[in-house]
Amino acid sequence: MMGVKDIAFPNLGIYLENVPKSISVFGFEIAFYGIIIFLGVLAGILVAARIAKITGQNPDTIWDMATYCVIFSIIGGRLYYVIFSWEYYKDNFWQVFNLRAGGMAIYGAVIAGFLTVFIYAKIKKLNALLLLDTAMPSLILGQAIGRWGNFFNREVFGEYYNGLLSMQLPIAAVRAKDISETIRVNIPEGANYINVHPTFLYESLWNLLVFAVLLLYRKYKKFDGELGLLYLAGYGLGRFIIEGIRTDTLFIPGTTVPVSQVLALVMLVAAVAIDVVVRVRLRKAKKA
Repeated sequence: MMGVKDIAFPNLGIYLENVPKSISVFGFEIAFYGIIIFLGVLAGILVAARIAKITGQNPDTIWDMATYCVIFSIIGGRLYYVIFSWEYYKDNFWQVFNLRAGGMAIYGAVIAGFLTVFIYAKIKKLNALLLLDTAMPSLILGQAIGRWGNFFNREVFGEYYNGLLSMQLPIAAVRAKDISETIRVNIPEGANYINVHPTFLYESLWNLLVFAVLLLYRKYKKFDGELGLLYLAGYGLGRFIIEGIRTDTLFIPGTTVPVSQVLALVMLVAAVAIDVVVRVRLRKAKKA
């Protein structure tokens, strides 16, 4: 039997007792999810500012742009989640504004962030594609760090799994809607826990790999905006695979089609196609 705040990776010999979801500061509860998201954002901005300095851009531009990106990304992430969870929010409208209850979608945040970069560049008369390339490693790093907020929230896990990386969570600590029928029928008799894929961990590790690739490839890019395309392809590929394992998938309204998998596939295909087209055009231009 597990304690309600315990988390375990039994096949790795890891058992964590009393893992809190928040800490109390002067009587005010601060969620670890928020703390980790903040650390992810800060790490990302620092990396982007460093890249800007190395590439001859003004690091202050990154800090200024980041302020707007953070604000609109939060709004975008919330709107995306609400839109694809409208069956709940249409009868609980005021919960739309209750961010402390959770409900953010990274796709919405990324879309809003991309739009913010282009609008900011347009207003400031800067190279939007260069800014995008500067921000891409920082974005994926922030996502890699941010996924650990899901660890503390006991969310973003996958289907039943009892392999090497299997994660055990107390049933009382997770949302009932995230426990699929497959997970339910595999609960050991008399047990108060579930065995699942730690998909938050898979995505965090994948994002770190994409982060490393972006940093290594930065010096070899063929055109401004290519790192943006590489981010879309890399993140899209990983998310498409991992989303197929998760149990908290958002669906296109009126269907059983996972919206995140569709977007991931579109991102991957579009990014590769655009990269190929641009490279071919550049090659032809050189020969002309």
